[in-house]
Amino acid sequence: MTATSQELKNHRWRVPLVAGTLIAASGLIFGGVNVASAHDSGHKPTHVSNPTPAPSAPAPVHGDAIPNVTTVESQVKAYYGSVAATELGVGTVTLPSPTSNYAKEIEGLERQAKLYLKNAIKHAGSHSAAKPALVFDVDDTTLNTYDYEVFSSFAYNPTTNAQFVNAGAFPAVFGMPALVNWASTHGYTVFFLTGRPEAQRDATAANLSAAGYTVPTDAAHLYLKQSAPSTYLSCVAVTTCTTIEYKPGTRAYIESQGYRVVADFGDQFSDLDGGHAGHQVKLPNPMYYLP
Repeated sequence: MTATSQELKNHRWRVPLVAGTLIAASGLIFGGVNVASAHDSGHKPTHVSNPTPAPSAPAPVHGDAIPNVTTVESQVKAYYGSVAATELGVGTVTLPSPTSNYAKEIEGLERQAKLYLKNAIKHAGSHSAAKPALVFDVDDTTLNTYDYEVFSSFAYNPTTNAQFVNAGAFPAVFGMPALVNWASTHGYTVFFLTGRPEAQRDATAANLSAAGYTVPTDAAHLYLKQSAPSTYLSCVAVTTCTTIEYKPGTRAYIESQGYRVVADFGDQFSDLDGGHAGHQVKLPNPMYYLP
């Protein structure tokens, strides 16, 4: 289903990346990461310095210069692969394949991140007395939404998306529970920071637990967008905050509670930008773009 403009204004502004994919000489560019060159060279970037949103593409002169949306969707599906499954509350869904290029790229990023976190915790004593913490986004960072994107033909609709959220239908991102749970037993406090609304708190916490995350998901460790004015953000209400106000402002608040954010994990550059992020780990997501 396609969301109306009013529905999009009432919730998250999601720009489907398949409609704005750029072409470069070395291959397709998804969310600022050149997938073709990354795979060809074997390099999987983990640290993102000063990440910025992908620039707007100039208006093409010729229509044939624009990537065909159907073709790009097919490439996205080939990247994720597919495994059919049945999820309670939503019926038959399409899950990413554990042998897909997506799964392989995620595994490489997690391996690099774990090595970084091992070294960081060894040298934690050289920093202040602040407790080391990690911040993780939810959608397509800790929980994978590919099944919903295929269901909705990559068009976000808050009503149908809420059905998936409330049903706890999202599986874990490959390998992420193991990384998160390992970190929590090696000196790190884990926080989840999502753009989902407060009304989805219980469903989000239950989905994370069901997906294999054994870390706390209470209000002190799981941050969602509140409808009431925030006591620590500059914007009036969290629901009206831009991502660049909400996420770094919340990370700053976490640090004000005696923590030091060692690393920040997200599938969007806007998950990482704005400071108080430490080491920035950008996970691949060619399905949509959130400024």
